[in-house]
Amino acid sequence: MIRPLALALCAALLCGAATAADVTYYPVPVGTGPRDVAPATDGRVWFTAQNQGSVGLLDPLTGQTQLVPLGIGSSPRALVVDQEGAAWIADPGLDALVRVDPVDQSVSTFPLKGTAAGIELEGLAQDRNGDLWFTGKRGFYGRFKPAARSVDVWPAPGGPGPGGITVTPNGEVWYSNEPARHIGRIDPGTGQAKLVDVPEASAGPRLIWSDSRGTLWVSEAAGGRLSRFDPLSEAWNSWKIPGSNADAHALYVDEQERVWLSDFSANAILRFNPFSRLFASFPSDRPDAQVTQLAGRTGEVWGAESAQDRLVMIKY
Repeated sequence: MIRPLALALCAALLCGAATAADVTYYPVPVGTGPRDVAPATDGRVWFTAQNQGSVGLLDPLTGQTQLVPLGIGSSPRALVVDQEGAAWIADPGLDALVRVDPVDQSVSTFPLKGTAAGIELEGLAQDRNGDLWFTGKRGFYGRFKPAARSVDVWPAPGGPGPGGITVTPNGEVWYSNEPARHIGRIDPGTGQAKLVDVPEASAGPRLIWSDSRGTLWVSEAAGGRLSRFDPLSEAWNSWKIPGSNADAHALYVDEQERVWLSDFSANAILRFNPFSRLFASFPSDRPDAQVTQLAGRTGEVWGAESAQDRLVMIKY
């Protein structure tokens, strides 16, 4: 376990007071290139091993990892865990959604067909009905209903680029389109999307996450800012990320409404307190960590250091 006291003190001086936190690194098999993480309710942590076409399951108590191959050509990206503890993966390599059982690690593959095929799966989120919502970089979004094994896909009105996707507590589905510079709200009934452009001074919205009140947080691509959109007032706010040339990627909002994001330029995971409007920084102890995605559970935020073949957990 590594306690970066000096780094925390630096963060407190430069970015606002940082509360005490433990940072723990978990090595995973060399060459896995972990991309997305998803903590499960049983204490274990799922991750996608993009370079090896597998999904991994880490036991933090022992540090042991299981790798489950997903199939020839697999290139898993986004990952969520359902109420049964199963992992669901958006896999553009297989052009399919994939389910991995939490008990026997059996793999079930649901290929995209017809007009849904070849959309280049990217983002994945689950709504309160258990349905899976996904984005396709080639200009699509869609919904998979596991109970009925049915897929609906709609062309994104803004064209290519849909990436991040999130579901609010009241069931609204929103996605981000970085090159088209907007976010969109999907109507589950019609499949149509209402687009909201980002402010002119903003960069493209890379990822999107809802807090417990349905307010949407957006990491800006190479824009050096963290932004917030309130659907009720239809108002945007933004905050400059500390440092020069900030490059925000991963994004997650914890149960205390604090926003976590990764900054490739600073090689760090940042925490933003929307009440004090201060940032705290937790730099990696290795160079070029490349944390592309964050997730969490109560008291913990998890990330995947893709370039270092490690998972990282910050306990708060």
